[in-house]
Amino acid sequence: MTQNKVHIYTDGACSGNPGKGGYGIVMEWVGKPYKKEFSEGYRYTTNNRMELLAVIVALQNLKTDNLDISIFSDSKYVVDAVEKKWVFGWEKKYFTGKKNSDLWIRFLKLYRKHKPKLVWVKGHNNHPQNERCDKLAVAASQKKELQIDVQFEGKNPPTLL
Repeated sequence: MTQNKVHIYTDGACSGNPGKGGYGIVMEWVGKPYKKEFSEGYRYTTNNRMELLAVIVALQNLKTDNLDISIFSDSKYVVDAVEKKWVFGWEKKYFTGKKNSDLWIRFLKLYRKHKPKLVWVKGHNNHPQNERCDKLAVAASQKKELQIDVQFEGKNPPTLL
């Protein structure tokens, strides 16, 4: 039986860090014409949060289990934390002193369900899907109506919005 393969491309953007941010996602079934895009913007967040949230939202949007999933990201923060297994050490220490623990906890639940492979791609290097994700993320961060990153803003209130 051939397993269904899905390639997920993600990117996060932030204007100021912290500042207005957004994420972009492109999901493609390998060998099929099916493609889906997602994006959302936040009024005050960080680039790393948007990079990680993009992966989380992509995994949440999978409607099928037992897929062969590859996630392509230009975020060394996200890819290295998983592929070099740092996040599992952070988890054992209850994320003490680590930023974005709320998102890492959400990520790990989805990671264990889907077991994706994370692959780093160089950003802004003419990779078509990565460039598309960047455009989606930047456009989302510039929308009039932006979401509130409650976990981040609650701990880091912005001085000016």
